[in-house]
Amino acid sequence: MRSDLHQPAAHRDFLHCLDRNHIRLDVQHDADEVFLSVLNLIQQQMDHRDLALEVQNLYKISLETQLRCLECSSVQTRSTFLLSLPLHIKEDHNSLEACMASFFEHQELRGTNSCFCPQCGTRKPSRQGVKLLSLPRILCVQLKRFRNMQGSTRKLDCRVTFPENLDFLEILREAFSRNFSQEECKYSLYAVVVHCGCATFGHYTAYVRHRVNRRWYYADDSHVEQTSWQDVQTAYGGRYRGTAYMLMYRRDSKEMDQQPGLSG
Repeated sequence: MRSDLHQPAAHRDFLHCLDRNHIRLDVQHDADEVFLSVLNLIQQQMDHRDLALEVQNLYKISLETQLRCLECSSVQTRSTFLLSLPLHIKEDHNSLEACMASFFEHQELRGTNSCFCPQCGTRKPSRQGVKLLSLPRILCVQLKRFRNMQGSTRKLDCRVTFPENLDFLEILREAFSRNFSQEECKYSLYAVVVHCGCATFGHYTAYVRHRVNRRWYYADDSHVEQTSWQDVQTAYGGRYRGTAYMLMYRRDSKEMDQQPGLSG
């Protein structure tokens, strides 16, 4: 159970900083868009360019897109990166692991979706796949709950389960590129951004896990209180409940595992 004692946390300076950088406080925002905007502002305003790049690299997911022509079998590849992983969810029960596997599934592109093949010299049916080149120290995941349908946006409150600990070697080994050389692929959940409300109106709260004492805390505006993993799981989704919208996982490190009091 949560404690009844609410502890205020300073937040107004941060909000005023957002407002001065044209992220207005009196309008509805998308949490993922604000997150990416803050990263972009850090890059623009930091004088130390190497340090700004290091901040970006904390979240950088490096990908390799492969496009194979279904007629001549030629392959085009290009490297790209994301700062958050956008995962589509079904209007039913979902799991984070299944959503990730779906993101890396091959897709056939035909008809109007056909791509230009340099070998054939014209647009041809093709198969597109995405492979992982590297994973970041902090993996940010966006659950795409907002869907545009017939000109209007609605929110999907369906259930999406997510684990407290994630091992990419177990769930996504086939999504690794041959150039993937990372050894540490285990992650621990440390933050969940929750959205309450509908597509046009709502409120964001967050669950955050303390890195030292490993306890979970619930933040609602300036109020912070201790909570539990069982309470975090209520954000899986369901009607009339707040639903997880963004997940942040931190890559496990041997240094952290070896510190006293951090096991388990």
